[in-house]
Amino acid sequence: MSPKVALITGANKGIGFGISKYLGLSGWKVILGARDTDRAEKAIGELKSAGIDVLGWVSIELSDINNIDQAAQEVIAKYPDLSLLVNNAGIPGDMSVDSLHTEINVIKQTLDVNFIGAFALTKALAPLLAQNNGRIVNITVPSEISPYWHPLAYVTSKAAQNAMMGVMAIEFTQNGSPLEIFSVHPGPTTTDLNGNMALPGFHDIETVGKKTAELINDGQSHQGEFIELYPIVKED
Repeated sequence: MSPKVALITGANKGIGFGISKYLGLSGWKVILGARDTDRAEKAIGELKSAGIDVLGWVSIELSDINNIDQAAQEVIAKYPDLSLLVNNAGIPGDMSVDSLHTEINVIKQTLDVNFIGAFALTKALAPLLAQNNGRIVNITVPSEISPYWHPLAYVTSKAAQNAMMGVMAIEFTQNGSPLEIFSVHPGPTTTDLNGNMALPGFHDIETVGKKTAELINDGQSHQGEFIELYPIVKED
């Protein structure tokens, strides 16, 4: 059996770190996608201390298409057994304003990272993943708009990512591709992305990381599915 090798973007902190940890504890070899050398090396040290087999890290800047191409070529050359891509990295946009006060450049920046960057990385690694009967997992939020939490730039970028997942899933099935793609909504989670918000109903990265890893390891096909670990709840 080929080794289980996963690349997790945004893996140096937050949900990406939690997913990396619990995939590693379940037997996966992990590659961290990150932007900052110090943070990546700190995360690697913590993961290795937990007994996880970290193969290395790759510098990935999702707002830079040239960087994404270089990162993908590095992954293809160094890690030919890659069979899982977790598109977790993202930016929040401006979550402090309503839609009519959201700047156009913030919309563009958020789309560039959360949708276009994720798509470019997925596209670049798809041939290798297909070769290894691999899977693509997107960490996202629902396209349906919640009345309790709806920052325009972020929700719009994730709705585009959800559309990408749905289209690809249909195409993979129709074309007989061995690739599988699905989306996971962790639900309200206390992370840097939301300013470490911790309201009733929120979960920590340990809980979300463990549950996401269990889902990935459940042995079932989830082609085209949008799976909510914990729904968004009403704020008190």
